[in-house]
Amino acid sequence: MSELSLPTSVQAANPPRPILSGWIPYYSVKTVLPFVKKIPTIVAPVVGAPITCEDSEYTPSDLALINASYLYTNRDLMKEVTPFWYTLKSPTVIRDDYLTAAPSWPMSGVVCLMKKAGLSIVPTLTDGTKKLVLSNYLADTNSRANIVNTIYDLVLKNNFDGIDLNFEGFAFVDGNTTWAKTAPNWIEFIKELAAKLHGASKTLSVTSPVHFNPTERIKGYTIYSWSAIAPFIDRLRIMAYDYSVSNAGPIGPIGWTEKSVQYAISVMPASKVFIGLPGYGRDWINKVTGTCPTSAPPGLSASSRAATFKMNYASAKASIDGAVPIFDEKNSEATYSYMRIFNGQTLKGAATSCIVSRTVWYQNARSYAERLALVAKYRLAGISLWTLGMEDVSATNEIRKAAHAIAADEVVSALTSDRNELQFGEIFTITGNISLKDKSPISGLSVILEARKANQMDWTKIADATTGIDGLISIPILIGTSTTLRLKTEGTWERSASLSSEINISLKSRLNIIPPTAVKRGDAITISGGILPAESDRSVNLQKLLSGKWQNSGVAVPIDVAGNFSVTTTELKRGIVKMKIVISATATSPEVSSPTFAIIIR
Repeated sequence: MSELSLPTSVQAANPPRPILSGWIPYYSVKTVLPFVKKIPTIVAPVVGAPITCEDSEYTPSDLALINASYLYTNRDLMKEVTPFWYTLKSPTVIRDDYLTAAPSWPMSGVVCLMKKAGLSIVPTLTDGTKKLVLSNYLADTNSRANIVNTIYDLVLKNNFDGIDLNFEGFAFVDGNTTWAKTAPNWIEFIKELAAKLHGASKTLSVTSPVHFNPTERIKGYTIYSWSAIAPFIDRLRIMAYDYSVSNAGPIGPIGWTEKSVQYAISVMPASKVFIGLPGYGRDWINKVTGTCPTSAPPGLSASSRAATFKMNYASAKASIDGAVPIFDEKNSEATYSYMRIFNGQTLKGAATSCIVSRTVWYQNARSYAERLALVAKYRLAGISLWTLGMEDVSATNEIRKAAHAIAADEVVSALTSDRNELQFGEIFTITGNISLKDKSPISGLSVILEARKANQMDWTKIADATTGIDGLISIPILIGTSTTLRLKTEGTWERSASLSSEINISLKSRLNIIPPTAVKRGDAITISGGILPAESDRSVNLQKLLSGKWQNSGVAVPIDVAGNFSVTTTELKRGIVKMKIVISATATSPEVSSPTFAIIIR
């Protein structure tokens, strides 16, 4: 089977804090994953079960491309990614923009490769309705419920790990005079969607333009009601960009960004908050002097929309523009201005020329480093990039440096049991040892014991414990079926989350029988008993030892719902008869036999 693995240099390093997340639009999947000849596909997906993929035999060149791709080389910095693939069109219709783009890869293959990289997938859903349409949907109880169910079905159908809402129409289309009316319905919608998703252990993320403390009177998008939705969401991705759109200026000034972050963490845990960073810059026309010739590019006007470019093109662009960028320390962004002169002729053939004055702003590696310092300062969840893979390599390196600098202490969990096989009803003890990587014990740490039955996919919490001064826990356990156990500790800013290795506990049925010791020949011999756990689809056979061989005596009898049974036979000859009870096997339980017992026939 082809092996998809981290490069050796990444494997050898201490684990960084996974602070990187970001969006992957349907049109730029190839930016973060290469197109290869073979891709995995989902195998018989089961709702709620982990995604599994067919194994694909990659060629060496394909394998090298995958392992060298953006997602695979940076996956140690990430827990999840946010595909930008879906648009809400009505309460019951979500448009699949990935499919619309007619990609060379089916989406299932892309999802599988992301899953194989160990990444959770929380796709973004945007608002594709017209002015006030979504606001009106949310105001109606039935249509709001339909939207909740439609989103929930999308997540479960594709086995995504959650959903990210990016409903920018409220802010930029509806108008702020509608916010007071829309906000209560938005809050109710978030509550209802959160309840539905959390019931299936799925994540709810919200991407929002900036919001500020209302007392500071800074222009922000109060429609998104951060303080009200805070208890219900798992992620808040702050769009700390697009500060300047119509006129030349910084993309996302650092002071403006920090103010929004400060408000966010005043109303919700900092561990929910991501700073959204731009992977793009803008190039504005400030002024056009003269009359431009027909040979000049179209649309040269001070009122023209700014051109955008990727951060990883910024250095080359500055060179082409003949400019030397400066770093604006107040805004923590790079900027420069330049001019273009266009000579030629008018439509009537007259000689003419124009001078186009332009200004460029963008964030660079230093910009990222200074915003990553905010992640450390406020202990945030991390950063989200619009979009992943557009940043310069030097900026990615700053992310990695910051992730290592603020890495959580690695927690190591070990689980042992005094028994690995026992009978039904027996109590056994599991022991956990929780320490740092250097084997220093961690005291006072909350530990969760989880169990998974043999026929189940999901883990269930069955006990809580707190480590002692020696980092140990000890929990007596009683289980009703063969079970796999593991320990889990939740991550904090200081310490990583941890999972212990799994241990399997086999449970054997407990069979109790009550045979008589002596019976008069010809009288009925009745053997009663019971088996736990009770399984009414099992049957009981009484066997006799005849001529050195065990043979069934009579027909099998069923076990009742309580696990009880009674079998009857007779013996016509005096002597000693050896017998045993045999309980049939099932798909989940093996055959069970009682010890041999002897009955005197008088």
